[in-house]
Amino acid sequence: MKLAFFNNFTLGVVKGDKIVDISKAVPVDEHNHAQGLLNRIIESFDDYRPEIEKLVAAEDGIDVASVTFNSPVPKPHNIVCMAVNYMEDGTRDEPAPINAFPKSPNAVLPDGGTIVLPDVPATIFEPEAELALVIGKKATKIKAEEAYDYIFGYMNFIDMSARGLTSGGGVFYQMKSRDTFAPMGPYLVTADEIKNPQNLQINLHVNGDLKQNFNTDDMAHKIPRALEWITSIHTLEPGDVLATGTNHRGLSPIMDGDTVTLEGEGLGLLTLKVRDDLKREWERATRLEREEQGHSDTAPQIKGKYS
Repeated sequence: MKLAFFNNFTLGVVKGDKIVDISKAVPVDEHNHAQGLLNRIIESFDDYRPEIEKLVAAEDGIDVASVTFNSPVPKPHNIVCMAVNYMEDGTRDEPAPINAFPKSPNAVLPDGGTIVLPDVPATIFEPEAELALVIGKKATKIKAEEAYDYIFGYMNFIDMSARGLTSGGGVFYQMKSRDTFAPMGPYLVTADEIKNPQNLQINLHVNGDLKQNFNTDDMAHKIPRALEWITSIHTLEPGDVLATGTNHRGLSPIMDGDTVTLEGEGLGLLTLKVRDDLKREWERATRLEREEQGHSDTAPQIKGKYS
């Protein structure tokens, strides 16, 4: 099932090229905000599912192309992102030590949204294509072999980074948690529809040019290990998000006027615009292309403030 919020947080299910309003199957409490509604569905999904499926089968729905998507997870209590969690197509001799970081829930951005590049002296702004999972029930100190029992579903996720910030304190926080720096969607796919999340192709395009193209089987610390480790540190609640990391070799800069698309296998197409009021420009090159040219750094800025 593909759950989505659309047209000012109407709850729906996507079927083919249509979306069905399922409010009748999941009565909305007027005091219940969108994330609270989603959490209620997640926690009691087995109870709600028969009526949702019955309604979806009976209704034609409206064209997906005619609606505006909101984030499928509007404001999770926790967004946790795995760090350096890929073997980079076998170029790493061994996995990096397991690591993660939080990202602000206020950074959430829906399909159709605009990534805003802030006026800060970043050396580069890079979108990182990732598979994210959404927690289905309270998870505290879980075992790896139990991990999949705690996953409600999966979705596309972009971990935006403003790299090279060196002053002002909290450099990593500044780099990762800015407004619009956590795009996700367009919808949330329930776990039963994703047969093997460790074998999904992930593609990210910038202006139609393929930049990142990797499979989740290259993940260094697999999903069960990641969940075991994170929940040994703190509890995850229903509706929380874990982004599982990226293959860095295809990372490249984005700039004003760009269109970024992310398609995870079975997860739909997430489409975003980019705005930079400073109109800065970078050389169009991925990290792999820079490496093949004999460079050890990311693509240089070639125009605008801070260049």
